[in-house]
Amino acid sequence: MELAYIPSPSRGVLYLGPIPLRGYAFCIIIGVFLAVWLGNKRWVARGGQSGTVADIAVWAVPFGLVGGRLYHVITDYELYFSPGRDWVDAFKVWQGGLGIWGAIALGALGAWIGARRRGIPMPAYADAVAPGIALAQAMGRWGNWFNQELYGRETHVPWALHITSSEGGRVPGYYHPTFLYESLWCIGVAFLVMWADRRFKLGHGRAFALYVAAYCVGRGWIEYMRVDDAHHILGLRLNDWTALIVFLLAVTYMIVSAKRRPGREEIVEPLAVTASTDGTDTDKETDAASGKPASGKPAPEKSAEPADEPGAAAGEPESATKQS
Repeated sequence: MELAYIPSPSRGVLYLGPIPLRGYAFCIIIGVFLAVWLGNKRWVARGGQSGTVADIAVWAVPFGLVGGRLYHVITDYELYFSPGRDWVDAFKVWQGGLGIWGAIALGALGAWIGARRRGIPMPAYADAVAPGIALAQAMGRWGNWFNQELYGRETHVPWALHITSSEGGRVPGYYHPTFLYESLWCIGVAFLVMWADRRFKLGHGRAFALYVAAYCVGRGWIEYMRVDDAHHILGLRLNDWTALIVFLLAVTYMIVSAKRRPGREEIVEPLAVTASTDGTDTDKETDAASGKPASGKPAPEKSAEPADEPGAAAGEPESATKQS
């Protein structure tokens, strides 16, 4: 008899009248709000305008959802297109199945479109939202808990996940809660990126690359523990190979970028600088019109008669009065 374990919800959906409220969808929605909230704070701290992150997220989130679903359907096509399967299920996102690799790839494309429309450098935007994306992933993994899916090998540790459903080939029992491991890992990645960004002033996409590399390290060992069906190449799960390749690409980018473009961007949103400059100029014009300098003190009175010898009246040598 197990004295301690993590219980699974009896069902992953509640009904508000005829409206289904799905736990998986709620986790994704909460994750998006976390990413936008934290990304906005970091973007403003970098000199950008409040609301820019949300505006670009309008492009990034839909692209990311489509990309995540496409990656899952392509890599697990037999779940939808093999004999006895219904291909319509490929569109039922609420049942689970979003590949983070496809979500990041296509989400980045959507973010690039949104950033380009606002004249914002994409690497700077990626650096700002990187920790928020990690927190969104941490929240999104709890959707797997609601669906009783993507757990690890059987275990009897006190924090084992109790699977009660027998649908879809599940065997009720106690398993490693890989959803929890990945959620905690993503939280750690978020704090790592924020610390490193503050400590080393990461710029030009290096904070985002650090997030990608750190996530891949955790995903590698967590993926190795999972027991759900997956394609294998040379003895390793497909997602392990993906994590390894993406990790190498992220580290390579960090090294090359640090050599070619050291430091951090001074201006991340030209419109924010323009708005700030316009406000300052307006204040100066107002002060000039009222006869007061920007400090608010009265302007000194000007002499009605010019001095006979400019420079001499001020005690300046003659040579000084001839400089242009």
